[in-house]
Amino acid sequence: MASRFVDRAVIQVAAGDGGNGCASVHREKFKPLGGPDGGNGGNGGDVLLVVDPNVHTLLDFHFRPHASAGNGKQGQGSHRAGAAGQTLELKVPDGTVVLGEDGEVLADLIGPGTTFVAAQGGRGGLGNAALASKARKAPGFALLGEPGQSRSLVLELRSVADVGLVGFPSAGKSSLISVLSAARPKIADYPFTTLVPNLGVVTAGDTVFTMADVPGLIPGASEGRGLGLDFLRHIERCAVLVHVVDCATYEPGRDPLSDVDALEEELARYTPGLGGDLAERPRVVVLNKVDVPEAAELAELVRPDLEARGLPVFEVSTATRKGLRELSYALGTIVEKYRAEQPAPTAERIVLRPQAVDEAGFTIEPDPEEPGGFIVHGGRPERWIRQTDFGNDEAVGYLADRLNRLGVEEALAKLGAEPGCPVTIGAVTFDWQPSTPGVATYFAGRGTDVRLEATGRVSAAERKEARRIRRDGVPEDEVEGEDE
Repeated sequence: MASRFVDRAVIQVAAGDGGNGCASVHREKFKPLGGPDGGNGGNGGDVLLVVDPNVHTLLDFHFRPHASAGNGKQGQGSHRAGAAGQTLELKVPDGTVVLGEDGEVLADLIGPGTTFVAAQGGRGGLGNAALASKARKAPGFALLGEPGQSRSLVLELRSVADVGLVGFPSAGKSSLISVLSAARPKIADYPFTTLVPNLGVVTAGDTVFTMADVPGLIPGASEGRGLGLDFLRHIERCAVLVHVVDCATYEPGRDPLSDVDALEEELARYTPGLGGDLAERPRVVVLNKVDVPEAAELAELVRPDLEARGLPVFEVSTATRKGLRELSYALGTIVEKYRAEQPAPTAERIVLRPQAVDEAGFTIEPDPEEPGGFIVHGGRPERWIRQTDFGNDEAVGYLADRLNRLGVEEALAKLGAEPGCPVTIGAVTFDWQPSTPGVATYFAGRGTDVRLEATGRVSAAERKEARRIRRDGVPEDEVEGEDE
């Protein structure tokens, strides 16, 4: 079975979810209330894209487009933190470009070991030991782990080659790369013999460079005709483009000058995804198959016209090896010049931008779908919503305290929010009830909050137990036969 070359793939990546924190109280003989000892949840694993020089195609992603990292484990008592989720590393070829769903270039992975975080794992939730304070000495809740990032990415392979060979089908590009390098592409005398880009390494004196032949281009390639649109991206990184012209073609209406003009028009229409302009790249014209007498005569005829355009011209024959040495050294010189003109790599500078003192960290806007409602946007409020267990009243009260300290309640009041109006934060909508600062005022017992009594979520038995805990400081399960 022949191997397949895949240079574009759409993948779905999902990082691991963070583990939930643990709500636990240390208990042992003679220490009925040993304090909170719930551990934190483990962080979810990341999904990483790593350049591997032994990988040359995106074929694996074509058959397995879904990838998921491991989830973090839940924390446990006795201050035992949950294990972190397993990070997943996906091997990609050198020259892989990562794009988002909207086509934005997220990363250009060049060089072995280059790494890109395709999906960030969720953070583990804090256990109640980390949430203890003077107001809440033994919190009856813990924070939930955050979900891992999930998104769709497009991977495109753009060959890392110094020289790109372009030309009509059967112009001799594959033959040329086979005699200049150790590459062994398929060679035949019918159009579109080459269905995948071939890459070869060429040595010219002290200069070593890579050469890629792009599958045959035809007029309209930049608009999707033939194979051109699929493989034009492989010449985006090239330092020099080589027009390989078949001087021995018998097709009517074809000649070297018209072939070069047609290819130049397609290159001008193509817009590189990585920026830059292909029209600015150096050009070299190779008049191929001059071992045929008629082709040699035609090459001599058109050479002055091509040189008048400022294009270096080389007459070669892959069959007799004529002109190949001169061509390889000329390409080596152009590549060396291009490399010398490139800016030297500089160390990456990390720019720290401290948050302004008066920066609220959130914004509030009217809800267009709920009359009188509001939507709160912000990294911290939305993260806190994801971390909250809404089945635990004390956890909900803790969320209210955090939002109050951040200034959300004050901002809502200034915007004219009325009690009971719908307020949306992240994926949760709730009826806003203003409160006043003072956590200790609301804390009744583990897992409860007196501010939620009006909603009916706190039972009479829970309120009785909360009052007795505040009076005696001993949970009911530690006292036998006591009745208030």
